[in-house]
Amino acid sequence: MSTPARRPFRRGAPPPGTGYVRRGPPADAAKPRGPAAPVPLRKPVFTTIDQLRPQTHGHTLTARVLSARTVLEKHSTHVGRTRVAECLVGDHTGTILVTARNDQIDLVKPDTTVIFRNAKIDMFKGTMRLAVDKWGRIEVTDAAEFKVKEDNNMSLVEYELVDVAEEED
Repeated sequence: MSTPARRPFRRGAPPPGTGYVRRGPPADAAKPRGPAAPVPLRKPVFTTIDQLRPQTHGHTLTARVLSARTVLEKHSTHVGRTRVAECLVGDHTGTILVTARNDQIDLVKPDTTVIFRNAKIDMFKGTMRLAVDKWGRIEVTDAAEFKVKEDNNMSLVEYELVDVAEEED
């Protein structure tokens, strides 16, 4: 028993009843379109230090740098120079430690006011640290008009990761 010879597909839809469907972009995708409308940018929503919670990201905040100390300076043949500094920053609601890396250390000098954009909260030994990775930005800005509340250090609060067992009804 032999199978009937199939004709190769030509342009257009495959023959009906064959079980095949057309793959690739839809037929109207080949039509030229006009220029895309620009997407309007959202205004940043600034937060304060007392509102920061563990394992969150996307924070934008303004803070004054109180102190900075280098905790690691290592030279490597593969990566070059690696530097890590811990900086204490604060606003009118509290303070938190910031982990600054490499070029960020030059921006977070004591007595400067900085804006952290798209910052995240990293956990280190059960405490919170503010960090800015490659998707975020640190900007030096004009001196802020607020007085730093130094007695509310959010990095001194210890958190514990707890597994919650699901209850069966």
